[in-house]
Amino acid sequence: MSSPPAAASSASSPASEQIAEIIDTFELLGDWDQRYQYLVEIGEKLAPMEPADKSDANQVKECMSTVHVVAKADAAGNGQLQYQGDCDTSIIKGVVALLVGLFSGKTPTEIEALDVDALFEGLRLEDHLSPSRHVGVYAIVNKMKGQALAFS
Repeated sequence: MSSPPAAASSASSPASEQIAEIIDTFELLGDWDQRYQYLVEIGEKLAPMEPADKSDANQVKECMSTVHVVAKADAAGNGQLQYQGDCDTSIIKGVVALLVGLFSGKTPTEIEALDVDALFEGLRLEDHLSPSRHVGVYAIVNKMKGQALAFS
């Protein structure tokens, strides 16, 4: 006999719990004007990126906006990565901030396993971003996952 759905969900990973928390926060905000404002605010709080890291190698070229992301090994030597990012548009900078927060503090294996589709579906980003921005957001994810893969 299989276990009930509630038992299965209680065994969720810390990463899936983190994604659920992000989605819950967005649901509390109500309408999309408030959600956009929240994205702008978290983008404004994003730690400045080292100018040297704003290189061609770290640029997400598929984005219409100018986006850079970089992964670095955690100084503690624990196998985890820390990300930095930046963008020249406020909404996408907020998305970068969300992704930097989600990806940082995880190992390359954990990053590869992240269900970013669940995050974007839960936030209903596809409904509220233009198709070209939607493609760009996935390009940011692919760049970050590729950088993590380089560390594994």
